[in-house]
Amino acid sequence: MPLKLNADHLQAMQSHAKQVYPEECCGLLLGFTEPEGNRLVEVRAAQNAWDKQIASEMAANPSITKVRRYWISPEEMLVAMRDARDRGMDIIGIYHSHPDHPALPSECDRQLAWPQYSYVILSIRQGEVGETYSWQLDDHHQFQPEELMVLDP
Repeated sequence: MPLKLNADHLQAMQSHAKQVYPEECCGLLLGFTEPEGNRLVEVRAAQNAWDKQIASEMAANPSITKVRRYWISPEEMLVAMRDARDRGMDIIGIYHSHPDHPALPSECDRQLAWPQYSYVILSIRQGEVGETYSWQLDDHHQFQPEELMVLDP
């Protein structure tokens, strides 16, 4: 099923990716889960909270930095969840960038992904945004491509 969004949503994610390059950007997608796919209403940029403490807690190589990982703090996630709920929406996905790498999910992306969320990944090379793809987990916890359906505003 597609992720339905408009050109402004894509622009917001691309601008964020350029702003924080060469680090990974990250953010939340607020909207509605509908039988014919997720419908995006708001792109909410988040702070990439990846640091040495998170790396240690995740048993990751401590030399891995924000250039290769992102982390949205539980506090920021909770605020977004409450805001979405108060407005009758849900968090329907997460976006992040892959600086100087393809817009393909990594093994870390797969391991930390949640079912029913859309995962938009933007490739950004030398500060310029390239391909953008969306992914969803299947029943075997493997990413499958999800159509990005860009609608008129």
